[in-house]
Amino acid sequence: MSRSGSVTLDWADGTYPFALTIAQLTELQEKCDAGPWYVQWALQSAMLASSIGSPPPRDMSPAYVSEVIRLGLIGGGMEAMAALKKVRAYVGPGQFAENMPVAFSVISVALQGVPEDEPEKPEGEGETSANHFPEEKSGSRRSTEAAPPSA
Repeated sequence: MSRSGSVTLDWADGTYPFALTIAQLTELQEKCDAGPWYVQWALQSAMLASSIGSPPPRDMSPAYVSEVIRLGLIGGGMEAMAALKKVRAYVGPGQFAENMPVAFSVISVALQGVPEDEPEKPEGEGETSANHFPEEKSGSRRSTEAAPPSA
């Protein structure tokens, strides 16, 4: 089982699937001249700064928002030209702040996944038992047993 790295979000004029595959993450790095984890950090930092009325990091690029969304739409199955048109229509000057949470969600799911993507554990795996001591003795005394008297 593998993680899908995809998420469906309400964005712009509808509900769209987004995904960033290795190919899209590689293109993102080339377009933004920054690795995907840095882009994720910058988006998170910019959102936090915005929430407290501070400016975003000095090297925060609008491309981090627009390219994550554009490439996420492509990875989600939209044709490249259609994705470009959507981004040009809905991610531009004056629209970056409202699109940062979408970009952050898309890249975060690609890099970390979501709990629903976790593979199911086989039956019995990960279960703990109240009986921490096996029935057979190992020869070692338990920490709750009294030590034999010393001679």
